[in-house]
Amino acid sequence: MSKAVLFLFSMMLFACSKPPLSEIEQLEKSANEGDASAQTKLGYRYAKAAELFQKAAAQGDSQAQCNLGGMYENGLGVPKDDTKAAEWYEKAAAQGLSKAQNNLGGMYENGHGVPKDETKAAEWFQ
Repeated sequence: MSKAVLFLFSMMLFACSKPPLSEIEQLEKSANEGDASAQTKLGYRYAKAAELFQKAAAQGDSQAQCNLGGMYENGLGVPKDDTKAAEWYEKAAAQGLSKAQNNLGGMYENGHGVPKDETKAAEWFQ
C-alpha cells in the first residue's frame, strides 16, 4: 500500500473510534457495574469535591454554593439533606445565579427541604 492510502486508512480509524473514557467516566462506569474499588475511589473524589465546595461556598462563591446544594440534594459526597440543599441554593440564588434560582424554585414547587409554596416557586422561576 502506498503511504497515502495508509495515512487515509489510519485517519478513518481515528475518526471512527470512540475517544477514550476519562478517568472519572471510567470510574463511574466501573462503579455502576458494581466494582467496589471504583465505588470507593469515586466516593473519595465526591468527598473531596464537597470539602472544596464548602470552603469556596463559605467565602460567598455562588457557583460553589449551587454545586454544594446539588451535592446535598443528591447525596453525593455528603448525606442527602434537602434542607441544606435549599439553604445553599438560596444563598447562590440571592446572588443572581440562574441555575440556583431554578433549582430553588423546584424545591419550593415540590416541597423538598422547604415548605411547598407555588408562589415562591414561581418567583424563583422568573
